[in-house]
Amino acid sequence: MTDHRIALLSSGHQDFVAGMVDLAVRGLPPGYVDGEFVFTRRGRQDADGTWTAVPEGRSIRYAAIVALGVAALEEERQRAALAGDSLLDLVGNLVKRLPEVTGPGDAALICWAAAEAGHADLDLALSRLAELDAGPQIYTVEAAWVLAALVAAGVAGHRVERARERLLGGLAGNRLYPHALGTGPLVPRYRAHVGCFADQVYPLQALARLHAATGDAEALRAAEQVAQGICQAQGPQGEWWWHYDARIGSVVEGYPVYSVHQLAMGPMALLDLADAGGTAYVAEISKGLDWMIERPAFVLDELALTWRKEARADPRKLVRGLRAVATGVRPGLRLGVLDRVYPPVAVDRECRPYELGWLLYAWLATCGQTS
Repeated sequence: MTDHRIALLSSGHQDFVAGMVDLAVRGLPPGYVDGEFVFTRRGRQDADGTWTAVPEGRSIRYAAIVALGVAALEEERQRAALAGDSLLDLVGNLVKRLPEVTGPGDAALICWAAAEAGHADLDLALSRLAELDAGPQIYTVEAAWVLAALVAAGVAGHRVERARERLLGGLAGNRLYPHALGTGPLVPRYRAHVGCFADQVYPLQALARLHAATGDAEALRAAEQVAQGICQAQGPQGEWWWHYDARIGSVVEGYPVYSVHQLAMGPMALLDLADAGGTAYVAEISKGLDWMIERPAFVLDELALTWRKEARADPRKLVRGLRAVATGVRPGLRLGVLDRVYPPVAVDRECRPYELGWLLYAWLATCGQTS
């Protein structure tokens, strides 16, 4: 384990991140049930005004991401985060669930976790991933996870080359990544040009890790392009915005702003790039952390969680839909009146386990090495 990433920050930011790492370790056990992780812990306000967090559902995907984050901890803290279980216990449970996994993204995350944990059934997981990763179109996030998993597992040859070419091809003619790669019906035509923040950070991360493992200069150039794009678009208060026009890199719709983007996913991808020998965007990472620091009500130490996001009060997601249509007709068209009609005043009071898992991975992992 290493904390060299935290050491890049100013002393105030170091203290904040160290506190958030501790919060993540404390916050994972309440969502861990019978060897699985819940889908979310949803906030509920009691009559006296205090908040509790109610566990809901189950999620294989979130459990796999938690496994990656926990792998970056020392063994004693791994068991603390998993209510006494070991990392291999968690990964073993995930591998056993592979026959019921139907998407390449979830299978890739399990492979990635198995690789970093040194699990004996990694080859079995890779075989299941190969079965699921065969279609003509794939979501960008899942394509990135496939490449990251293959790199972590040390896979070489045609299989990793296919994953590499698919991801690099997603930037052909684009400034940033769209939501899906290939041809098919995954994304409606009116928003085919739109990519979300996750569609940027996971490819950035995967390509940086590919370069760290193999010295792939083209992968590093693509990662740098995406990193520069999201950093140029970063909001004035450090916001990592949500939807982008992949063709030109402009922001289609900024909200919601997610805690996990500010604390974990943005830093994770950019720190992987720096570890791989690319640009170190420490100022932008710090600015993103400031967004959280300036919203202390988003961090509930007593419940060991963070509220999920700051959003517009448009439950039908009207703003993002209208702006997707508008920018499809004319790139850069903002429909500014929507900012006044639907200001960002809503807070989503829930916390999903993967948010804490990526937080650990962002700050404690090392690009190109297992923890």
